[in-house]
Amino acid sequence: MLHVAMLESELQRLTRHLEADPHQSQVHIQRGMTYFKLGHIAEAITDFDRAEHLNPTLTPYLWQRGLAYYYAERFADGARQFAVDLTVNRHDVEETVWHYLCQAQVQDAPAARAGLLPVRHDSRAVMGWIYKLFAGECTVETVFAQYRDATQPEHFYSHLYIGLYYEAERDAARARQYITQAAAMQVVDDYMGWVALVHQRRRGWG
Repeated sequence: MLHVAMLESELQRLTRHLEADPHQSQVHIQRGMTYFKLGHIAEAITDFDRAEHLNPTLTPYLWQRGLAYYYAERFADGARQFAVDLTVNRHDVEETVWHYLCQAQVQDAPAARAGLLPVRHDSRAVMGWIYKLFAGECTVETVFAQYRDATQPEHFYSHLYIGLYYEAERDAARARQYITQAAAMQVVDDYMGWVALVHQRRRGWG
């Protein structure tokens, strides 16, 4: 509950800033991210949309909106957002995977895999293995074998994305198992840590 109180305080602070000057696109993004962390997905999307309206050059950088679209079940919009994002950042496995996740909901996992966008390089080793998993080039067991003695962030990312992989595969039991484990790590200094918590709450797995 401490985290919720801090987020609500941050939300009030950002709202005061926007009441004084509603034309601050970056503040709209910050407030949208805070709304998202609190699980207020529609409000988050509204803020991200407002930021884009104020500064259209932000469109390929609004990955936060893509995540919000996923949890709003606006999967086609999410796929479009991540596809645009990848025109300026083709080295990011996460955005590629989220594009896949949205496509898997619009169609299915095999279709998403067939359209998986190539990534030349991501500096994070764990994300390289996650990419191989989604591409069908390795198994879940192979990913975990790489990170038995890993740091907490590596454990977190492997559990989160394996859970998401299973959600795309329509395996709700395994998705719940791994995303619940990721959420329990409470990686709240990382936005993706909040994604795990939001996912857990939205699915009623708390």
